[in-house]
Formats: sequence, structure tokens, C-alpha cells
Amino acid sequence: MQRKLHIKKSDTVFVTTGNYKGKEGKVLEVIRATGKAIVEGVNMVKKHTKPNAAHPQGGIIEKEAPIHISNLMIKDPKTGKPTRVGRKLNDKGKLVRYSKKSGEEIK
Repeated sequence: MQRKLHIKKSDTVFVTTGNYKGKEGKVLEVIRATGKAIVEGVNMVKKHTKPNAAHPQGGIIEKEAPIHISNLMIKDPKTGKPTRVGRKLNDKGKLVRYSKKSGEEIK
């Protein structure tokens, strides 16, 4: 069973631990099966590639590697600082994510 994650594609997140601690970036992809996310400009690795249609030269390219969701925190829409995420029903009866720090709804 895959659990519900607090991070979605295109969220702005902060890295809380590891080599990229303190960096912030946009989530490009969420991999629910492994509980990881790919964040723009974070956890960069060098990949050796053979020549192909996309890269006719081949060589070494730098790309983002997945980082575990537990090492990421969402940026608070009001203050711009890292915050924990909660879920609650809004006035229309829809389940929405909200910031635990400011109480602001996360779009």
C-alpha cells in the first residue's frame, strides 16, 4: 500500500538534511513507490551516457537524483519558511493541505 504524501509536483520545498541542507527548489516529480522526489537543482549526480538521438555526443551529463521525502519540507505560502503540512476540510467540504505554522492553505 502506498501512503499519502505531503508533497506534490510543482511544490517549492526546502531540504532539511544531507549535502544539500538549506537549499530550496521546485519538485519536478514524485515517486510514490519509493517515497522519493526529484527536486530541481538538488542532489545532482554525473551520469555517463552513450551517444543517442537526444545526446549525439554522449559523454557525462549532470542530472537530479531522487531524494527521500522525509528530508523535504514545504515552503510556507505566507512566511516563506519551511513548515509541516496538515490536512483539513475547507469551507466547501474538500480535503486540502494547510501550513501548520501559519494555518494558510497550500495550493
